[in-house]
Amino acid sequence: MATLHGHYNPWIVFLSFAIAMFASYTALSLTSKIMSASRRAKPGWIAAGSIVMGCGIWSMHFIGMMAFHLPITIRYDVPTTIVSLLLAVFASCVAFAATSTARVGKRRLALGGLAMSAGITGMHYTGMAAMRMNGSIAYDKVVWTLSAVVALLVSYAALFLFMRFRSRKGMRARRWAGAAAMGLAICGMHYTGMAAAKFSAEPGTATGEGVTNFSFLLIGVALTISIILFLSWVAVYFDRHVLERMAYSDPLTGLPNRHVLDRVFEELLSERAGKKLAVLFLDLDRFKTINDTLGHDAGDELILQVSGRLRAGLSPGQAVYRLGGDEFLLLLPGSERTEAEALALRLLQEIKAPYRIGDNELYITASIGISLAPEHASDRSSLMKAADTAMYEAKRAGKNRHAVFDAELGRRMERKLRLEKDLRKAMALEEFYVVYQPQWHSTAERPIGMEALARWRHPELGVVSPAEFIPLAEETGLIIPLTRWVMFESCRQAAEWRRDGWAEACVSVNLSVRVFESQHLFEMTTGALGAAGLEPERLEVEITESLLLYNVQEIVHQLTELRALGVKIAMDDFGSGYSSLGSLDRLPLDTLKIDQLFIRESNISSKQAILQAIVTLASELRMEMVAEGVETEEQIALLRDAGCHVMQGYYYGKPMEKEAVREWLASRG
Repeated sequence: MATLHGHYNPWIVFLSFAIAMFASYTALSLTSKIMSASRRAKPGWIAAGSIVMGCGIWSMHFIGMMAFHLPITIRYDVPTTIVSLLLAVFASCVAFAATSTARVGKRRLALGGLAMSAGITGMHYTGMAAMRMNGSIAYDKVVWTLSAVVALLVSYAALFLFMRFRSRKGMRARRWAGAAAMGLAICGMHYTGMAAAKFSAEPGTATGEGVTNFSFLLIGVALTISIILFLSWVAVYFDRHVLERMAYSDPLTGLPNRHVLDRVFEELLSERAGKKLAVLFLDLDRFKTINDTLGHDAGDELILQVSGRLRAGLSPGQAVYRLGGDEFLLLLPGSERTEAEALALRLLQEIKAPYRIGDNELYITASIGISLAPEHASDRSSLMKAADTAMYEAKRAGKNRHAVFDAELGRRMERKLRLEKDLRKAMALEEFYVVYQPQWHSTAERPIGMEALARWRHPELGVVSPAEFIPLAEETGLIIPLTRWVMFESCRQAAEWRRDGWAEACVSVNLSVRVFESQHLFEMTTGALGAAGLEPERLEVEITESLLLYNVQEIVHQLTELRALGVKIAMDDFGSGYSSLGSLDRLPLDTLKIDQLFIRESNISSKQAILQAIVTLASELRMEMVAEGVETEEQIALLRDAGCHVMQGYYYGKPMEKEAVREWLASRG
């Protein structure tokens, strides 16, 4: 047998490496989509990456074979050649599936490297087995083994590099390094394997040069490269269009979402656009109630129908965005205040028309806040904050209306933000204090208790109204430590009054629903009573009717625990607008405090009738009555005649600090 010596075309060799590296980069980029893909989409990305990788390995091999010239005629068996392609695709699929999880451990990485190197090696030697010629091939076992080791080591290194940097942005250069390593694995294995091959032919065998079915190889290589390029284009298109559309659009309504707003505002507020812009912040009223009552599917359908009405209500050039939940933002380029208000009024009318969802006919309203550029601000954040502030003003004013941001709203917003920030450190700086308002028994002519009220003395703003800081404390959760402090302080003060000689000293403390939600009420109360050494019957906790809108069963459970201790329970502001009559007999109440609205308007006959009804109701339920807001002798006479004898109001004393209470008690003693 005569040994045959081949030679390579260096340009085609270089082309084979370039194809291998490009295919590797494309395949690895495709499989990186697995990280952000849904479970159903992951197999598709693995399949696409595997096809590209397999085609790349196959193309590199046969381009390399076309670069290799032997002085003998060669042809390739078509079925075996196709099998070699399928083998490369299958091995790539195994490798990518093994390394497609969010966290790739050493075992999975080793399995992926082993599968990839097996695919490269298996494809190469299957491709070599497809050669048909008047000669034979023998392999040097040492070099053959070396080719497999090269494929294994470099495949492992390539997968390691790519797994490390696949989910990081700005790592394109390092991804190319991984692709280059993979290309090196393919080419290194191929050319090491070719070095292991020893071609020989019988002496005198007719020689030739070239491949007899060259067109088959050329078409095959061209087709596989076309597949690589096509899938590469698909990945680029998906990145630029599909993923961008998914990232910047709301999946439920199809509206653009908040992530696109930076770019949109920049365009609309540019000098070229003229900078005039109206921003409408829309929030649905009572949406949470509907969502909780009918379920999230009904809530989603309602949002879908609302978004359709908003779309239909806009003119060309105007746009609506869904910010999330039941919040929408509308942008009106070039619009003045009058146009924005006219649109807001029209949209409010559209939104409150009935909705048909399943078997239910629903009604809902909205509140809209409006801000204008450049009148109110000239940047996205400030304009949205201004519109949001105006929207909350519309809700505060009664909902189902719109409000336009103005300087006064701006000042209130700044003050609110400052108070919220300072509220967090006010407790530590001991800026809170307690005032006490007397409760007077008009028949016995003596005080029977005090209502404890929290006050905040701000070092720069002076005394802040409870109407300002109590809602902020509830929003931030600071109402819980504040209530704890008030309860401890007022119990300690009540015990001190008793030691000073006021034997009937009692104190009332107001409770927020947040305190009930914290599940700390019982521990808070027993702690305060124990620390002060005060009898439980000398403490009264006050709840409001609005608590009945929450978890009544849980609230009743916690109040029952307190009442079992001996603590009294009062309902404050009774009759202030929430219907609690159906639950009144279920609540462990000792006292009803009549809302001061009825006292203030007690000269009106209808209010007198309601007042008498409340007193009669309390009497039938064997509850005590306290009238709030008493300021005149006429009101006192009316309440006595109705049967209410315990009163609280400016007539008897304004809320006082503890030093003033001592003087007040001395003057009444």
